[in-house]
Amino acid sequence: MAIDVQKMKAMRAAHKVLAEFTYPPREVVKGYANQTLYINLDTNTIEAKPVTRMMKDIFIGGRGFGIWHLWNAVTPQTKWNSPENAIIISPGPLAGTTNFPGSGKSLVVTISPLTSAPVDSNVGGYFGPLLKFAGWDAIEIQGKAKNDVIVFIDGNQGRITIEEAPGASVDSYPVGEEVVAMFADTDAEKRDVSSVSAGTGADHALFGCLNFSWYDTRRQRVRLKQAGRGGIGTVFRDKKIKALVVKKSGVNAESNHPDDARRIRDVGVKMHRELHDLDHLQCHMRTVGTAHLVEIMDATDLLPTCNYKFGSHSEAKHLFSDYYLKTFSQNTVDGCWYGCTMACSKGMDGFELRTGPYKGQIVTVDGPEYETIAGCGSNLGVFDPHWVGEYNYYCDTYGLDTITWGTAMAFVMECYEAGILNKQITGGLELKFGAAEAAAELLHQTARGEGFGRVFGLGVRRMKEIFAKEYGGDPKFLQDIGMESKGLEYSEYVTKESLAMQGGYGLTLKGPQHDEAWLIFMDMVHNQIPTFENKAEALHYFPMWRTWFGLNGLCKVIWNDIEPADNAQTKEPAKVPEHVDNYVEYFTGVTGNRVTKEDLIVMSERVYNFQRVFNLKMGFGRRAHDAIPYRSMGPVTKEEYESRAERYDKQLREKVGYDPTGKSTEEKLAALRAFREAEYQRLSDAVYQRRGWTNDGVPKIEKLKELGIDFPDVVEVVRPYQNGNK
Repeated sequence: MAIDVQKMKAMRAAHKVLAEFTYPPREVVKGYANQTLYINLDTNTIEAKPVTRMMKDIFIGGRGFGIWHLWNAVTPQTKWNSPENAIIISPGPLAGTTNFPGSGKSLVVTISPLTSAPVDSNVGGYFGPLLKFAGWDAIEIQGKAKNDVIVFIDGNQGRITIEEAPGASVDSYPVGEEVVAMFADTDAEKRDVSSVSAGTGADHALFGCLNFSWYDTRRQRVRLKQAGRGGIGTVFRDKKIKALVVKKSGVNAESNHPDDARRIRDVGVKMHRELHDLDHLQCHMRTVGTAHLVEIMDATDLLPTCNYKFGSHSEAKHLFSDYYLKTFSQNTVDGCWYGCTMACSKGMDGFELRTGPYKGQIVTVDGPEYETIAGCGSNLGVFDPHWVGEYNYYCDTYGLDTITWGTAMAFVMECYEAGILNKQITGGLELKFGAAEAAAELLHQTARGEGFGRVFGLGVRRMKEIFAKEYGGDPKFLQDIGMESKGLEYSEYVTKESLAMQGGYGLTLKGPQHDEAWLIFMDMVHNQIPTFENKAEALHYFPMWRTWFGLNGLCKVIWNDIEPADNAQTKEPAKVPEHVDNYVEYFTGVTGNRVTKEDLIVMSERVYNFQRVFNLKMGFGRRAHDAIPYRSMGPVTKEEYESRAERYDKQLREKVGYDPTGKSTEEKLAALRAFREAEYQRLSDAVYQRRGWTNDGVPKIEKLKELGIDFPDVVEVVRPYQNGNK
């Protein structure tokens, strides 16, 4: 995408500065800048807020700081589009370390348009670390601008501005390139500028995402990573923000000014060496990223196909990673933060677009990741990888979450094939499984807010209501096949044969997203957690452990996508104990706080339980809200059952004690369903007990006291739900 630099400089010079704030640039100390940035777009207020000792001790940083600021910003009556709803971005105390891989993450928190509850999303790119080194542990934005604005944080000069930006683009790829041209004074400074943007899709759909940029010096172009889940980009555009921009030069291995730099350097060197030496023997993340999962999921009957009906397909081979090995550019800068040896942010260069406003242009596609390949490929019955790349590119530039888009599209396609939808309803689009071109057209309509795209942009939960009320769909069938929980669309794994993973999707804070717990292999393939108590323990430990990454600004894949060579011989290989010890060293080395591996779990428990109470504050967070669609438990249709009849008949005999001989498929479906739904409730009982919650899924007051989060306003929220009340 060619950018006229002088034109961009002139455009920036014409911006109307609505507010300006200056501050003395300050060094980060032991991972903290010790202040957060507050911006109100209603009043054009810019302020600094102190980071208190309590914030560090209880909420740590990252997602914790975001949840704390959001709790204090909103009331139970706040909606996603209320002016007081805040977007908070916070990197965490370990973020920005350049000599420990996977340390470039930040967390974004807001009230979700899809769930109406707090949502958090983990994202790479340079913005979060540069924000901290510019002097801020978080940025909190409330209010709504009257016209589109850019917020610029100049960490070199200690100056922040809110600027009206009428001429700048909205879609993320143009925005990313334009702000580099506007704010980088030299070629060398391009890498020092990062932006956050959404796009026209986020103007019209509830599942808008945020794109965090970084400048790829070898490709000489801006690339993007997504805070995808929960519709945060929709909130961003509702506030009329075109971009947040940060500029900070001189970042190096000492920028966090850690307590013990040698401690971090030693453990970092060990991790870098391990990733370099073992990746080609394990997951091939350095060559194909998460795309390596496609063939593994297909082989184990876990790859979502045709709206999660099936877990494998004969045509899935066209989406396997050998294709991406050939099409991803190799031996280039694919780390989304400085110095990450994993370098798994792959991209397809020289990609020609077939449709839409950029048809015929040659672009780079950032990805696709596994979730996009499965969600926008196999789950739609689309096995042409070029279409997956097309959807990937346009979702990114429009600011739409590929996971939500793919899961919602799969739902629409099944509804079309079931006769609930037709061409009259869809505006002439024949949205059957495999209809790649029709899906692309609906994507563009959604971004424009036109035609059936206006309905599609509401997401699965609201489409279920519309399809039942206006198009005569059976509400029970729609509930069974509509893959959402809490209002958030499922990520891309078939969970029918893994009760633990059903809990990993349903018994979550924000909805069915795999970043809390990925237990399919432990549960289904390796049978390592056979009892309800085993499963409950896993559904305690792993969500808490993964939460810890979000508190500190870390990438999960460094923990377990590459493992030590002897990891399988350890007592608890799923925890990757050597890597857990590394993180104890890392946290201690940066902050100076001497901690144990048990302390890390307690840190997360505090924030996790606080966020569960936050859900309750907003009217959610009870057992009823942990319900999941039946398709994630078992077969809904006769077609599904009969495709795996031998497996299901055997389960009826051995697990249910029901003889399927001579029974109709409908009878067998009903018997299996009753069993699996009861199993999910038994799992819920066990998990709530292990987490210290009531049988209705509410944290007990004694648990809050144990964790030191029994603040008066927190106890006030949970008190009515104790001892079986309400």
